[in-house]
Amino acid sequence: MQESEYKKYVQLVTRHKERFVLWALLIMTLVFLVSYLLPRKYESSSTVFIEKNVISELVKGITVTPSMDDTINVLTYAITSRSLLTKAMESLDMNLGKEGNDELIRDLQKNITVKVKEKNNLFIISFAYSDPRISRDFVNTLVRLYIEQNTSSKRGESYDATKFLAEQIQTFNTKLEKSEGEVNAYKREKGGIISIDEGKLFEEINTAQQKLYDLQLRRRQLEGMRQVTRRANDPLQSRLIALQKRLEELRVQYTDSYPEVLTVKGDIETVQEQLKARKGGEPQPLDPQEVAKIDSEVAALKVVEEGLNRHIQKNREVLQSIPGAKAGLAKLEVERENQKKLYDELYARHGQSEVSKQMEVQDKSTTFRIVDPAVLPVKPSSPNRIMIMLAGIFGGLAGSLGLLVLRDQFDGSVKELSFVKALGVPVLAVVPRMVDAQQAITMRRRTHRIIAVAAVYFLLLLVFPVMELLQLPYMDRLLDHLTPISQGLWGMLH
Repeated sequence: MQESEYKKYVQLVTRHKERFVLWALLIMTLVFLVSYLLPRKYESSSTVFIEKNVISELVKGITVTPSMDDTINVLTYAITSRSLLTKAMESLDMNLGKEGNDELIRDLQKNITVKVKEKNNLFIISFAYSDPRISRDFVNTLVRLYIEQNTSSKRGESYDATKFLAEQIQTFNTKLEKSEGEVNAYKREKGGIISIDEGKLFEEINTAQQKLYDLQLRRRQLEGMRQVTRRANDPLQSRLIALQKRLEELRVQYTDSYPEVLTVKGDIETVQEQLKARKGGEPQPLDPQEVAKIDSEVAALKVVEEGLNRHIQKNREVLQSIPGAKAGLAKLEVERENQKKLYDELYARHGQSEVSKQMEVQDKSTTFRIVDPAVLPVKPSSPNRIMIMLAGIFGGLAGSLGLLVLRDQFDGSVKELSFVKALGVPVLAVVPRMVDAQQAITMRRRTHRIIAVAAVYFLLLLVFPVMELLQLPYMDRLLDHLTPISQGLWGMLH
């Protein structure tokens, strides 16, 4: 602001100081009056401590309890919920003059404040209303209902969880018994195959095959001997049989290129040539007894061979069926183990649920302790009269100055020489304001009296903020007697 402008406003206030003082006091009076006519609201608050029981730490891992963070996170929404507010209203039989229940609940929600201090596990519930008794009773009722609802809901959840787990345990017990029956039935059916050692069975098959090979070799020898068997007193025939037997024995251990094998072959060829060189080249007649002996031994060997073949085939079939049988048993056992694992886990959880239920029934888990219950408020929390009155004092001074400036703007008379010069009119002379001395004295005395009365009145106005600062309830008591009048005036202002 320029210095000329500042001087202009000072001169304006100096010329109209009576109006300035009266208008300022009038604005202050109106603001003070409005501060007392505004609806009063009394705020009550209750402090609740969320306490974790020592038993909860002792049984940690055995029980399942809701975490404190979850409780705090939903605290504000739970307290201001429609269902809880409705219960509190019904409990207090509140009839606050609202036409609609929804409007009443919205009004209550706006006047409820929940402050949560997570580090200290505290929450403070505040409620502001025109009637201090309703404010106190509503907060205490709301806290009580919230604690009861929280406790009952946790108990209900514990009961439902225990019941659900018991039902699941019964279901999985039936499934486990069924799986056990299937495993046992499969073992009874395939037990002989499953218990066989594959390595030993494979070794037994190899041994049987080797034995079968030896029997076949013996049978072929006997069949060859049958064709060349002669009379027992034929030395060439006997020698030929001995050489052939020796050749077969050597072939079992050595190859045809072995020296001794070659020598025996040569001897056999020599004996055969000698037999062919006999008179007429006719073979000697066979010995019937020797032939019968050979035939019976060959027949016995065939029977044994057939038995070994059947035994080997059967063992091979068993060997091929062992992996499938074991795989089927493994599948059934895996299913049984899965059912048993689920059953054991459910049974363990059921035990935890039982302990949790008992803790909730006996209030041994998280507890809500009311540290500071709501008391009857004596001083209204709103409006803030001290701030309104201080604003009224400064607003009165500023408003009075503004009215003076506005009045001066609408005044069309010439007040400055510069205004006339700006019109282009020549100024011949400036005549100062002529004031009568007696009249000036009278006006001065009048101004002094007005200023003195205004000062006394201002001091009287200052009594009201001082009373509010000292929390003296005299005006509130007076307003309680004049409530119908104040309500009527407030209605007229609106």
